[in-house]
Amino acid sequence: MKVNIYGKNMQLTEALKEATIKKVERLDKFFQTDVEAKVVLSIERKNQKVEVTIPFNGRIARVEESSDDMYNSIDEAVESLEQQLRKYKTKLQDKKHSSESIKFENFESLDEEDNDFKVVKTKKFAIKPMNIEEAVLQMDLLKHNFFVFLNADSEEVNVVYKRKDSNYGLIEPEF
Repeated sequence: MKVNIYGKNMQLTEALKEATIKKVERLDKFFQTDVEAKVVLSIERKNQKVEVTIPFNGRIARVEESSDDMYNSIDEAVESLEQQLRKYKTKLQDKKHSSESIKFENFESLDEEDNDFKVVKTKKFAIKPMNIEEAVLQMDLLKHNFFVFLNADSEEVNVVYKRKDSNYGLIEPEF
C-alpha cells in the first residue's frame, strides 16, 4: 500500500508521518492488489482532522474523523475504514459477487442486522439542462443538500452538493 500524506494548516512532522503510515498500512491486509491511500491531516479551529481516501476496484472508501488529538483522529479513521471495508466485504459475499480487490479471509463477519438497508422512498423527476450556477440556485431554493441536473455545457448528468465548509461541490461522472 502506498500512503500519500498531506498537511493542511499545519506542519507535518516526521513522527506524525511515520505514525500515520504505520496505522494506515494496517489496512493493506484487506486488499488483493496494491492500492494508494491519500491522507489529509488538518487543523480546523481546535479540531485535529484526518481524511483518508482509498480508491479500489472502481469504488472509494473514505472517512473523516476529528478529535482534539491528531493521533486519536488517525486511530478513529483507520477503525472506521475497517468497518466500511467489513460491510462492503459482507455485502459482496452475501450477493455471491467476487471481488478482485478485497481479501475476504482477513475479515470477521458482521451481524446480519448491520447489513440490511431498505429504500423507503423513490422519486422521479424530469431533468432540465442548466448550468452549474442555476443548479446551485435551484438546490438552495429547494433547501436540499444536493441537486441532480443535466449539465448544459457537458450534456452529462451532474450533482451539486453543499459541503460542510458551506461551499459547494460538483460531482461529474467518469466513464
